[in-house]
Amino acid sequence: MNLTTILVAVGPAALVVIGAMVFIENGLLFPFLPGDSLIFAAAIIAVPLHVPWYLIVAIAAGCAIGGAEVGFAIGRRYGRRLFKPDARLFKTRYLEEADRFFARWGRGSIVLARFVPIVRTYISPAIGASTVAHRTFSIWNALGGLVWAALLGTAGLFLGSIPWVAGNIEWIALGIIIVSVGPILITALVRRHRAKAAES
Repeated sequence: MNLTTILVAVGPAALVVIGAMVFIENGLLFPFLPGDSLIFAAAIIAVPLHVPWYLIVAIAAGCAIGGAEVGFAIGRRYGRRLFKPDARLFKTRYLEEADRFFARWGRGSIVLARFVPIVRTYISPAIGASTVAHRTFSIWNALGGLVWAALLGTAGLFLGSIPWVAGNIEWIALGIIIVSVGPILITALVRRHRAKAAES
């Protein structure tokens, strides 16, 4: 997929695409969307898109915060019964991963989880199903959404001035995804190997 070509082709409407994907990834429990790379790539080509880079950051932050609030509401209303071991999207292991992340990092995990795919999708319903107060979640959620979008947007803005970066946006976006998802995949493979070893 030529990410740059797609974004430039839709022009300012790319803001709608970015906002929708960020919101869905953070709020509707669909973790397989390239939120990070979209923000980064859009900030690099903000001029061809005819939109200011800070508007990209503002929309991404707002949609990330709003999406996470929806995720929290889902967790508070439906709790853990929404997740099943054999479900296609609402897998129990995703929720358990978010639980472990929250147990390790506490309330700061709401900020840190923004930078970890899959975890950032399920941390909100996991916390919603816990006893954490909604106000506490909202404060940390707003902070996390702003920091996440601002860092990615600022990185795209400054790195975009480097010719090699501007000419290889797709590869860099792919690298962001691999670096983000890599540790999760490695952890899953290690656990699977240990489980098989324990059975034998």
